[in-house]
Amino acid sequence: MVREPEGTAEVGTPGVDAVPGASGELGSGILRVFGRQLKRFRLRAGLDRAEFGGRTGYSTATIAAYEQGRRVPPSRFIDAADELLDAGGVLQEMKDEVARAQYPAFFRDAARLEAEAVELWVYGTHAVPGLLQTGEYMRAVFEMWRPLLNEETVQQRVAARLARQDVFARKPAPLVSFVIDESVLRRPLGGRSVMRGQLEQLLLVGEFRNVEIQVMPLNREDNAGVDGPFTVLHGDGGDQVAYLEAQGRSTMVTERTEVRGIVSRYGIIRAQALTPRESLAFIEKSLGEL
Repeated sequence: MVREPEGTAEVGTPGVDAVPGASGELGSGILRVFGRQLKRFRLRAGLDRAEFGGRTGYSTATIAAYEQGRRVPPSRFIDAADELLDAGGVLQEMKDEVARAQYPAFFRDAARLEAEAVELWVYGTHAVPGLLQTGEYMRAVFEMWRPLLNEETVQQRVAARLARQDVFARKPAPLVSFVIDESVLRRPLGGRSVMRGQLEQLLLVGEFRNVEIQVMPLNREDNAGVDGPFTVLHGDGGDQVAYLEAQGRSTMVTERTEVRGIVSRYGIIRAQALTPRESLAFIEKSLGEL
């Protein structure tokens, strides 16, 4: 029987060890379930945490955090652990749910729908939409949050947001449309160097065949998007859901009449914005002015 090293009791300090976005809880349900299963398979294999960590490339403290549901294990760890512990796919089957636990609680449902959507429409008014952000821009945004996020949470949220961008590599590729308010492009979050990299990213992604980026100019006298940002997610079966987010709270709009109104609004916003070609030219000009 494996005896656990001393000093690995299940303790944690909210705000430091807590799962990001879990409102101070020491782990979401799926993380606790995954952690218990991981520990069960590790003990069955006759490995203590130090031995297991050595074989997977993680510290004893990190293994303890995974088993206690206090940290979100990356997919590569889950794959390695499942193979090393001969778990028969049990750990890997939880990989998608575990991955979603890295998102703030209010965004997890939207993250699942986003990963499955065949079409996405995004209207951004405060910052560059997350799917288009560079890692440096993400970090700048998260470091501006108040109350302050601890460094581990910032790192995990950056990693989670970067992982969402795999949507562009999906096959078949979803159709993705963005309309970004000009004020977002004029706001150098993180400094000029960060913003320069961000504008270059927009130009790069804007050339993807399945992506259209449009800019809503500040000089427009008509703007159907004055109510704020939103996202429309289109499912494979034709279902449409709208996602609204503000001040750490979110709303999933599913009522058909209300969703239809938001869909119509996005169509008007697109018509009022610059065309995709004009928008890329505008972004390129803004890059030259930095």
